[in-house]
Amino acid sequence: MAHQSTPSSQKALMMELKSLQEQPVEGFRITLVEESDLYNWEVAIFGPPNTLYEGGYFKAHIKFPVDYPYSPPTFRFLTKMWHPNIYENGDVCISILHPPVDDPQSGELPSERWNPTQNVRTILLSVISLLNEPNTFSPANVDASVMFRKWRDSKGKDKEYAEIIRKQVLSTAADADRDNVKVPTTLAEYCVQTRVPSQDSSSDLLYDDLYDDDMEEDEEDEDESEMESVGEAGAISAAEDGGTSTRHYDDQDDSGNEES
Repeated sequence: MAHQSTPSSQKALMMELKSLQEQPVEGFRITLVEESDLYNWEVAIFGPPNTLYEGGYFKAHIKFPVDYPYSPPTFRFLTKMWHPNIYENGDVCISILHPPVDDPQSGELPSERWNPTQNVRTILLSVISLLNEPNTFSPANVDASVMFRKWRDSKGKDKEYAEIIRKQVLSTAADADRDNVKVPTTLAEYCVQTRVPSQDSSSDLLYDDLYDDDMEEDEEDEDESEMESVGEAGAISAAEDGGTSTRHYDDQDDSGNEES
């Protein structure tokens, strides 16, 4: 029976997940929506201290295509967000998540779009940067963009934008309590990188399964090569036995003298 190999996207995602859980990006927690599905991740984002989002607990989903990393994932906030670059449905509009096509109308350079060298870590860093520094040139939420510019240009005197964000931050406290999560409120707490404890051993088992798949494929290749070598050796031996010559592998006899 032919062995069905694991898709390369699953192997890539499993490696990224383990890396992010063992060495997290500051201000983020990563888990799977379902332990058996590597293509849907849940992200918890902690609002950075000394910003409008300080003390916030924002939840989002990352959904990966089967041809990842050649195509970008989607990033959707589950928490209600008022931001120039976040659509009403929660989808994030950011260059790094746009397919790598040449689109002069977008105003984006091809180098700013997704490419296979990007990964989840770079996405998370781009999203947290976007929260603090919105792109108002091509907004997904025009009203939020206008409001943000008023707040920025007035150096905070126009408080409408800031007040909406603070209300949203306060509303996330219930989600944090429900998830039993302590939200960092100081820079020292925010910068502490902690490993996310696994709910059970499913993730490790899944990783082991993927590793075993690779090992099994290698072993099968080795077995096939060995069988081919044995077959070739048998054919050579049979041919020699049917002829007049006999191959001797010992150049010397027991007495140390050369054979005549």
